[in-house]
Amino acid sequence: MRRKIKISSRFSLFRNRDSGIRPRPWNTVGSRLLGACALLGGIVAASLYLLGNFVLQPELNLASPSSQALLGPSALKGAIFIVKGKQSTLEKAHWKLDGKNVTEYATINGEIGTLNLPSLTEGRHVLIVSSSGSLPWSSTDTHWEISVDATPPEITVDPESLSAEHRVPHKVQGFVEPEATLKLYGKNIPLNKGRFAIEFSLPPKIPLKFLVEDTVGNQDTLDISISIIPRSSGEPIRGVHVTSNAWADDTLRNEILTLIDEGLINTVELDLKDESGGIGYNSNIDFGQEIGAVRGHYDLAEAIEILHSKNIRVVGRLVVFNDPILAKWAWSEKRRGLVVQTPSGDAYAGYGGFSNPASKRVRSYNIDIAEEAARYGIDDILYDYIRRPDGPIETMVFPSLETTPEEIIIQFLKETAERLEPYGTFIGASVFGIAALRPQDVAQDIEGMAEHLDYISPMVYPSHWSADVYDVKDPSNEPYAIVRRSLEDFKAKTAGLGVRIVPWLQDFSMDVLYGPPEVRAQIEATYDAGLDEWLLWDPRVTYTREALTTANP
Repeated sequence: MRRKIKISSRFSLFRNRDSGIRPRPWNTVGSRLLGACALLGGIVAASLYLLGNFVLQPELNLASPSSQALLGPSALKGAIFIVKGKQSTLEKAHWKLDGKNVTEYATINGEIGTLNLPSLTEGRHVLIVSSSGSLPWSSTDTHWEISVDATPPEITVDPESLSAEHRVPHKVQGFVEPEATLKLYGKNIPLNKGRFAIEFSLPPKIPLKFLVEDTVGNQDTLDISISIIPRSSGEPIRGVHVTSNAWADDTLRNEILTLIDEGLINTVELDLKDESGGIGYNSNIDFGQEIGAVRGHYDLAEAIEILHSKNIRVVGRLVVFNDPILAKWAWSEKRRGLVVQTPSGDAYAGYGGFSNPASKRVRSYNIDIAEEAARYGIDDILYDYIRRPDGPIETMVFPSLETTPEEIIIQFLKETAERLEPYGTFIGASVFGIAALRPQDVAQDIEGMAEHLDYISPMVYPSHWSADVYDVKDPSNEPYAIVRRSLEDFKAKTAGLGVRIVPWLQDFSMDVLYGPPEVRAQIEATYDAGLDEWLLWDPRVTYTREALTTANP
């Protein structure tokens, strides 16, 4: 029986696996050739890819600034960006800022490419630099993410720091934004998480100039002035002068107590040491006893207790450098450095003898009296004759004076303030009415003195003014005009200095008889000048009750 044989199609490269028929040899060779070609093509393609992207790919490296650049206000006027790479790569480089071509600003120097942008706006930007290689698909790019900050950092001062009570320590506090630095007049101020606190022994009288700077160079300045608030003594002072002898006299003392009981005054000014150089109360100051100055007309502690029991403020008047007792004793004891002298070496005879403000012993003696009164509980120390003698300065000599008479007076007040600081005692100074116009006449520099005073008491007695001062033709007969105009000048001259004005008003007669209308006119002038405090002066301690009936508006 003959076999039947199945013939495969010539177009079949392979027969069915189950057929057992082998492929023809030429088909096997072709298959392998095609496979080899495919493999070779893949290898070539991969090689070319690797060659283009890893071997022939151009290289650009950011040099400056960092890729996450934070720029300050200088960028508004220009910024420079630098990359490194082969010169051929850099020559093909393109630069784009926020998608805009800025290649025109680029320059090449060897293997350094520099983009010099003329300006940048504040905010965020993306800067891309790209370059192609020798193969079509070989390229590279890199970029910066830029932030431009041109906003000045903030500085804030706490509102309560902007005002301060005169003659007490003060703290200026506030904050700046994180990581900023703060300077005051060029000196670095420590910060605690942005907070600052600057302590002053006395409130600063000059403007404070702050400079704040952030990490990228933004700066801002802040100038602040501290408003100096005068120390308050409670009720406005409305009082009268009482000599040591008057307080020791039952009749005169009772008249003063009657004014108190009628509610016409709230302050009594008692002499501690007067123009004679005598200490009127029972002082225990050793030097005062040594020179024979203690008179002991009254018991100071008792007087203060009586007046305080009636809610009356007690002001101790202390005549300072007009001191005939001290001057006479010093000259006789050959301690002549304690005395103002003439150019020829004699004692200056004016006022019976003037002690030398340049002498530490003289200054200390007067401050000892003030401190003793403060220990007794007196409310205020009011210095009088806190000046040099009036007259031409060339007619007097101040032994050991190394500065000006004005400056030594200020030094004396500074020493007083330091000694009395523990007691909280208020300090005032009686000054010539003319001192606001001509402070050099008697060495009363009002602005300099004010730094260490709570109040200034100008003696604006109408009878003491010359004609035509402040355009008042006849001051004695025009008490309202001269008092108001002079006090307005004092008020203007002391504005911002932290001192109150408590004027001395005239309740005595000289060339013109003074009664209720004249005394009242001065009080009204004081109020109309914007002040509400006053002291009446009468050397005889007899005050015009009728002028005080409406003394407390």
